[in-house]
Amino acid sequence: EVAVQPQAPTPAEPHDHKEYTQIVPPVSLSKPSPSKGEIQSSSVTAVTRGSAVEEAQELPLCSCRMETPKSREILILADRKCMATESVDGQLTRCQDAVAKHEMMRPSNSVQLLVLCEDHRNGMVKHQCCPGCGFFCRAGTFMECQPDVNISHRFHRACASVLKGQSFCPHCGEEASKAKEVTIAKADTTSTVPPALAHGPATPGALEGRADTTTVFCVCLMLPKSLTPSLNTQSAHCIQFQPICHHKLATSWFPTPGLHKLCGGWWIFFKHKRWQVFSCILLAFLYLPVDGIDPNFKMESQNKRTPLHAAAEGGYKDICHMLVQAGANLDMCDEDQRTPLMEACENNHMEVVLYLLRAGASAMHKDVEGFTCLHLAAKSGHYKIVEHLLSTGLIDINCQDDGGWTPMIWATEYKHADQVKLLLTKGADCSIRDKEENICLHWAAFSGSVEITELLLNAHCNLQAVNIHGDSPLHIAARENRLDCITLLLSRGADVFLKNREGETPPDCCSHNSKVWAALQANRKERDAKNIRLSRAEEKALHSDIALGQERVPIPCVNAVDSEPYPDDYKYIPENCVTSPMNIDRNITHLQYCVCKEDCSASICMCGQLSLRCWYDKSGRLLPEFCREEPPLIFECNHACSCWRTCKNRVVQNGLRTRLQLFRTSKKGWGVQALQDIPQGTFVCEYVGEIISEAEAEMRQNDAYLFSLDDKDLYCIDARFYGNISRFLNHMCEPNLFACRVFTKHQDLRFPHIAFFASENIKAGEELGFNYGDHFWEVKSKVFSCECGSSKCRYSSAAMASLQADSTPEDQQQPSASPDTSSSNSPSSPS
Repeated sequence: EVAVQPQAPTPAEPHDHKEYTQIVPPVSLSKPSPSKGEIQSSSVTAVTRGSAVEEAQELPLCSCRMETPKSREILILADRKCMATESVDGQLTRCQDAVAKHEMMRPSNSVQLLVLCEDHRNGMVKHQCCPGCGFFCRAGTFMECQPDVNISHRFHRACASVLKGQSFCPHCGEEASKAKEVTIAKADTTSTVPPALAHGPATPGALEGRADTTTVFCVCLMLPKSLTPSLNTQSAHCIQFQPICHHKLATSWFPTPGLHKLCGGWWIFFKHKRWQVFSCILLAFLYLPVDGIDPNFKMESQNKRTPLHAAAEGGYKDICHMLVQAGANLDMCDEDQRTPLMEACENNHMEVVLYLLRAGASAMHKDVEGFTCLHLAAKSGHYKIVEHLLSTGLIDINCQDDGGWTPMIWATEYKHADQVKLLLTKGADCSIRDKEENICLHWAAFSGSVEITELLLNAHCNLQAVNIHGDSPLHIAARENRLDCITLLLSRGADVFLKNREGETPPDCCSHNSKVWAALQANRKERDAKNIRLSRAEEKALHSDIALGQERVPIPCVNAVDSEPYPDDYKYIPENCVTSPMNIDRNITHLQYCVCKEDCSASICMCGQLSLRCWYDKSGRLLPEFCREEPPLIFECNHACSCWRTCKNRVVQNGLRTRLQLFRTSKKGWGVQALQDIPQGTFVCEYVGEIISEAEAEMRQNDAYLFSLDDKDLYCIDARFYGNISRFLNHMCEPNLFACRVFTKHQDLRFPHIAFFASENIKAGEELGFNYGDHFWEVKSKVFSCECGSSKCRYSSAAMASLQADSTPEDQQQPSASPDTSSSNSPSSPS
């Protein structure tokens, strides 16, 4: 806000009052005249820092030339405007210029950090800001210390550093007695200027001093004293307006015509909140014949805003009317594409909003960030304005800004429950997603508003919706430590087991041992127990061992979903078989073998060298450094080797040793789950079936169980008629198994064993699965979609729609070119 200070009146020359024309203000401008005290600003006295400094071991020096990294919070708090405050003999003036550089500065540690415009940044570097109070010394009376002819340190007398009863310059620590008291009558950044002239108007060349960078903007209103009783008793009154940040405004004595002299005054008129000054100046503008005054003039220093912007921001309806009558453009935009109506909506000036809309202002205009008037009013919590804008029918209630946010999303984030309720009753869509796929419920969880969360849930907002990071509202509430929201969301059925793209469940997103974490853990345990009770109550044991004793461990089959009997439309086999001659090279003399005498741990083991190295540890698990994305061929020791049958390089050939279970899923037919914890790198099972040629595979009608053995697609395994437990493994977009080619009894590279290893630690009860590959889904997506439930699912019905629009990348195959496995019992998805 620009400060206004009455200047000593210029002695009037002898004249007759009849020379002046009586101007009668219109009824709409009639306001009680303020007292003289209202015109004058109260003095602000700096607090003496002597007692604090006396306790210090040494004098603190200034930090005028230091910068602090930018702070988003302070920048938002300052509304990206300069935070500098000018002090002129106790009267304070706040700068409102936009900041170009966001790093913060301050003259000393006892003053808050400030974001400054370029002009004040330069002033700070030149030591023009007092370290004691943090106010800039550019006009009025203050102390000036000059340790060098080219250096000037400015501070207020009361802000001098005091140590042992002696005063020092708070900038450099020089004795304050060496500083001079100077008086600058205007905002000169370099030198002392004599006091304001006592007689007559001043001109730019009438004041002495060095490097004058600004000019005071004076307007002399030659009005009868009956119109301005509170300003002065003289018939000629001069009010001096000092613009902030020292913009070069021409000195003019009203009513001198000329746009270059008067247009700058519009801003100062409207920024000052004294109705008496408004009335006098506006009456002069409206009733006196002044040529060249443009009501649409854009002030460069004020973000290219017009007088109508300022009047609308201040809530002055009558002034808005006068400006419109004088030709002001209702939809004129400032540098941020803001209109006067948007200023009125954001600042909650209902009367101005009503007037501007009646006058024809556009309510659908968007600023540079895509905000409409409704966005601004909803964000600021102005209920009446939101209600009126909606009643006009001129604005889209679901309009999205550049971030994809609707007015209701803004009202939700800022916890304006009344606005959310109003917008919902007016038909706002709570399921609209922003650019990061958040819906209103995500933002309600983020803000922690239980009332708004409940409103949205009652409006059937999707409780399980996830954003591009895979976060549900429960994830957001957990991360923001919103206990009340967590409690409400859990009571409505939020999934505490849902994982985001980072693999985190809601409990993983909050601080352990916090109240939120305890609530989530309690809910998880409760649901686990409930699921176990339900599964035990409904689960039917269909078979005790589908392998019929052919494996080292039994494989039971259960169904807790429907009445489907266990699958028996195939022959269970523990090893691959052939139904036609394959000419597999099993000649023992063709095998490469090792001559190790112990457990094949040495690097000289020939089998290990064929595999690049031995990839198993002593527990038979793959080493952590094994490459799962492009796994190498593994050659295990064979019957031609000299090592013991129990050596560590024999894993896959030992067969199935992990306890598994065939179970009925709710959406994917049959599936396989672990009955024990499986550490990462553990061999789980082998893909077993009938080895056939590619030509034979092309002739078979059911291709759901084909698994290619090499990149050339010469041979493959078909588990349709002959197979083991692996034929029931489902596809997973985030698999916990991966396939690897392994050679055991022979080394014919055309016919490797396909072994599945755990790609992560798997807990008992988790379903097992691997990635079928893009080639599989290129064909099968026309028949069914993926039901894996992963937040990173690429083949769900929604994901496939966008996937088909993009070009399909080349197959990123693991051992198989296109692992195709699905169940004939689940026509809607692979199993």
